[in-house]
Amino acid sequence: MPLLTHFEPIQVTLQTDLVRNIPCGTKGGVMINFEKIEVVNRLHKGFVYETLHDYGVQYDNTWIYDKIHHEINQFCSVHSLQQVYIDMFDQIDEKMKDALQSDCTRYAPGIEIISVRVTKPTIPESIRRNFEQMEEERTKVLISMERQRVAEKEAETQKKIALSEAEKNAQVSKIQMEQKLMEKDSARREEEIANEMYNARAKSLADASYYRAMKEAEANKLKLTPQYLELKFIEAITNNSKIFFGNKVPNMVFDQRLLGNFLLDITKDGNLES
Repeated sequence: MPLLTHFEPIQVTLQTDLVRNIPCGTKGGVMINFEKIEVVNRLHKGFVYETLHDYGVQYDNTWIYDKIHHEINQFCSVHSLQQVYIDMFDQIDEKMKDALQSDCTRYAPGIEIISVRVTKPTIPESIRRNFEQMEEERTKVLISMERQRVAEKEAETQKKIALSEAEKNAQVSKIQMEQKLMEKDSARREEEIANEMYNARAKSLADASYYRAMKEAEANKLKLTPQYLELKFIEAITNNSKIFFGNKVPNMVFDQRLLGNFLLDITKDGNLES
């Protein structure tokens, strides 16, 4: 093209800058190395000229490659190896992204940081073995805790089963006891009813006997007349196989008639009083 002496291709789509071999020292003085950190970024079209004018074609060297080295060293310098390697490792990606985007927004607004992916750093072999042993011990502790939890769960389950069985037995015993009490109460009620029937029958018999005796007494009382007594006297004299001779016989007959008259008077007096 006329007047064009030099050109540079500029990518305005998503691109991944790969930063390798980033050494840093932790707060405790241990040197570690991040072998690879990937930064996904994009340069917006509207800011291409301004960004290239201010920072050149290799703008990403300033705001990505060099910036990553700086931020990683800043992070390691204020954290221990335990924090960098284990405790806070899952937070490094977001911290790096936020740090890069903060400065880009302030000084190079055309650069957008999409994401940052940090790989596990390499540490000295002796320390790595210690971490592995610690992790192994931690795993053993976790396994022991899990076994204990399972044992406690089983014991709790057995306890619940035993309580359930005891409650079931108690309910069965209660039902059986109530059944026995009901049977005894039923037997007692049957005995009471039988006694009541017996008493009623005995009373009925007694009343009937008393009524019969009263009626017989009334009948005998009605029979107690001088004529009836004289008839009975004559029957007795007639049925007697013994014969008496002498001057006292007429007196005996007379005396019997006097007895009949006396009884008649008593009967009349009784009727008057009643």
